[in-house]
Amino acid sequence: MVRARRSGYLPPMARTKLSPEFAIEIDGQPYVWRLHRLLREAKDPSERRGKAIAVRHLEGQREAILEFPPEEQLRFGAPQLKPSQIAPELVARGITSAVAAGWEPLSRGKTVIIVVDAAGG
Repeated sequence: MVRARRSGYLPPMARTKLSPEFAIEIDGQPYVWRLHRLLREAKDPSERRGKAIAVRHLEGQREAILEFPPEEQLRFGAPQLKPSQIAPELVARGITSAVAAGWEPLSRGKTVIIVVDAAGG
């Protein structure tokens, strides 16, 4: 079961430097996610990078960065992706994939980078 809501626990100073965090519950476990990086355009197709989402368990410290493949190139002047436009189901599939790949959200350690497909799997 996936439930998403906007998290309101960050102090006001932190919100100005980071993108907003959103809470999501997966199988009874509370997670928090934020948009880590927008689509990065480049003239060389091999240098293009997709969006990335940072995820952590609400009670843990270890983050996982879910890297998505680059999407088709945006038109010049197209509006930027907003975190609220990312489907909670996509984030939920990404978190489930990260845990299946070996990410232990309640352990301590460095941030883990996990590459997922466009559907979050």
